[in-house]
Amino acid sequence: MDFKLTSKYKPAGDQPKAIAELRDGLLRGNQYQTLLGVTGSGKTFSIANVIEAWRKPTLIIAHNKTLAAQLCNEFRELFPQNAVHYFVSYYDYYQPEAYLPRTDTYIEKEATINDEIDKLRHAATQSLLTRQDVIIVASVSCIYGLGAPATYRKIAQQLEVGQIISRTDILHNLIALQFSRTNADLKRGTFRWRAQALEIMPVNQELIYRIGMSAQKIDRIFILDPLTRKIREQVNEAIFFPARHFVTLRDELSAALDAIRAELSEQLKLFERQGKLLEAERLERRVKMDLEMIEQVGFCHGIENYSRHLSRRLSGEPGDTLLAYFPDDFLIVIDESHVTVPQLGGMYEGDAARKKTLIEYGFRLPSASDNRPLKFNEFQRYAKRVIFTSATPSIYEKKVSQQIVEQIIRPTGLVDPAVIVRPITSINQKSKTKNQKLGMARPRLLENRTQVDDLIERVQKKVAIGDRVLVTTLTKKMAEDLTEFLQAKKIKTEYLHSEVDTLDRIRILMDFRKGKFDVLVGVNLLREGLDLPEVSLVAILDADKEGFLRSETSLIQTIGRAARNVRGEVVLYADQITGSIKRALDETDRRRKLQLEYNKRHGITPRTIKKRIHDIFEEWQIINPKSEAGNLKQGKEVLNIELQTDKRPVEVIIREKELQMKEAAQGLEFELAALIRDEIKLLKQYARQNNNQRSSRA
Repeated sequence: MDFKLTSKYKPAGDQPKAIAELRDGLLRGNQYQTLLGVTGSGKTFSIANVIEAWRKPTLIIAHNKTLAAQLCNEFRELFPQNAVHYFVSYYDYYQPEAYLPRTDTYIEKEATINDEIDKLRHAATQSLLTRQDVIIVASVSCIYGLGAPATYRKIAQQLEVGQIISRTDILHNLIALQFSRTNADLKRGTFRWRAQALEIMPVNQELIYRIGMSAQKIDRIFILDPLTRKIREQVNEAIFFPARHFVTLRDELSAALDAIRAELSEQLKLFERQGKLLEAERLERRVKMDLEMIEQVGFCHGIENYSRHLSRRLSGEPGDTLLAYFPDDFLIVIDESHVTVPQLGGMYEGDAARKKTLIEYGFRLPSASDNRPLKFNEFQRYAKRVIFTSATPSIYEKKVSQQIVEQIIRPTGLVDPAVIVRPITSINQKSKTKNQKLGMARPRLLENRTQVDDLIERVQKKVAIGDRVLVTTLTKKMAEDLTEFLQAKKIKTEYLHSEVDTLDRIRILMDFRKGKFDVLVGVNLLREGLDLPEVSLVAILDADKEGFLRSETSLIQTIGRAARNVRGEVVLYADQITGSIKRALDETDRRRKLQLEYNKRHGITPRTIKKRIHDIFEEWQIINPKSEAGNLKQGKEVLNIELQTDKRPVEVIIREKELQMKEAAQGLEFELAALIRDEIKLLKQYARQNNNQRSSRA
């Protein structure tokens, strides 16, 4: 099936030229290309058109889960008839196994797996093995070990109407796939016998497959809704893939276990020669326990550490990753490449150092080091067709790309904001003394009093016309101090940085867009995934302090935050024009001129982007308290108030919330799903307490 792009829009601005040049580059055999697209120019839409033209499976790599979810939803809207999947790390919480020799502290691997994301990962790999019209949007977790695709496909169980197969064979096959038998409600990766039918819930869907049998023959296959148990459709066949990506064929397992035992024997001899008796005893005990588990049930915790033997690889040879599931001619798109490429290149070293210590002190066999992310040169072997996308491509992309395609013109006509440079001039001693007498704290801010004074004047003008302001500082402490200082000046201000809890972060952004406060202060607002058309002023304090936060790339990206508002402007506070500032100003000016000429030529009048304010707290009736959050007492107080107005039985409310949680997860809104999950926990606790009270009274 071919890719079919569905959209009411047609390519406009620079998009037609960019699409044609990228498509022609692919046809010429270009290995690397770069789409230099400014904020708001529609890079995603252009890439979608290229994918439709190329007609090959595509991997899109983003540098964080939030951005990947956003892109996945956009591509699902553009390709509703095709398979668009989301592939990120399935850990809600992950503490890797580690050993700290200085304190003799062993830290066991601890992880909380997000079941919904695990389902999506399986859906992604299964689509790649069964169809061609596939787009996978992934984080950099796509370069971590996943298990061999050939084995994953070979071990899959295919059942067809009319197939002659015994009940015992099906049971054995499902157990080999790591499915579990249950007599309770079905969950993903489980099965049960009911009457004369087998019911299976696969790992990639929350649907029940009901297999009707008579005389060792499959008569019919129905797909049921797991909640209503109503028949959705009748099918002629069904394929069930393994419940885990790390699986080994039974006829290969014996050789793999022998290889593990041989390596254990060699490592024990080495430890004995080195006089490491404690390490030898520790390693022998662990490996023998793991081997017994693998022999008995086909799996053990930490089985990925034996992946080299289970997949019959040579020492040092890279393992299979998501990339191995793609055909040879697939396309890779690296989004925000100036951030994502360094991430891809840096994953291996950090993992290798941790594994080296575990091996040296007898916690793992040497082969555990081969359970690792790909090195960058190994990733490049898969990268036969790559398109980098960024408003600020880095040196690497510029160096390797056969062509750099510019997409500067925005179809909306919006122009890059005007940039003003203002000094940071320090205040004199007299003013400093006067301020101290007035009891004004925060000497760090007062040393740069002029930039704050100028900022206040500009903020007041923007607030007067109902616009919002973003301000970036160099440190979290400065963000907090500036927020307090502006609040003292009666300017409604909040700060946002990495230590702000998830729920609070969502609430702050909602309130900012609604106008409950006017100024948002942060350190690196680039990584917050902000899309705020209400912002018409961006202020960058201490812009001449060269470094990561004030590099050319960061400055251009931050300037782009004001590009969605027709009144957008940016002020840089600097006492000197650094190289980064000059290059950022030159590039912004170049882009402004191109857009202004285009607007004049086509008679376009720019208009501010209108974006609906998606308030999850109102739309989903979130009753959780603010996340300072996990305060159970506070949560119960809010819950009791809500339940006084909602007279439905609590069990009905729980069922409704469970449906909302699944709907949010299916829409890749995992933060929202987590909030609803916390509500469900409170509701269930409330229900248990009520039941216990009724029982005691009875």
